[in-house]
Amino acid sequence: MLKWIDIPPVWLVAFAALAWAQAEFWPVGLSFGGAWADLLGGLLVGGGVLLMALAAWEMRRQRTTILPHHTPDRLVTGGIFSRSRNPIYLGDVLILAGLVLRFDAVLALPLVPVLLWVLERRFVIPEENRMRRAFRLDWARYERKVRRWL
Repeated sequence: MLKWIDIPPVWLVAFAALAWAQAEFWPVGLSFGGAWADLLGGLLVGGGVLLMALAAWEMRRQRTTILPHHTPDRLVTGGIFSRSRNPIYLGDVLILAGLVLRFDAVLALPLVPVLLWVLERRFVIPEENRMRRAFRLDWARYERKVRRWL
């Protein structure tokens, strides 16, 4: 059961809940400043959802797993994966950044790099190690060509 709890959406929801709680119960008079923060926050959330959808669509098209603790059947390098090796995790980070702005949770802003760090340590590095073993030369070429995040 712990494996089903230790998935990126659970981490994202937990960090988003912390950001919301900070804004709701401990605002301390700080603010990002109105409409521009709402607009940018909405764009970041939308961009994150779009990245996730494009990645999920490409993985489904290639008929491989989207589950983080599994080794994919195929190395997906097309579509959004030609720009970022981890578009779903990047989407998670963008969504959290957008929610922090939308919630006006100034003190929760450090949660964004912390989520990035958690995702990298818990998911990205182990996944890359599994793919390195499974796809050897193809992975080496892909890793040299496409950056981890952007």
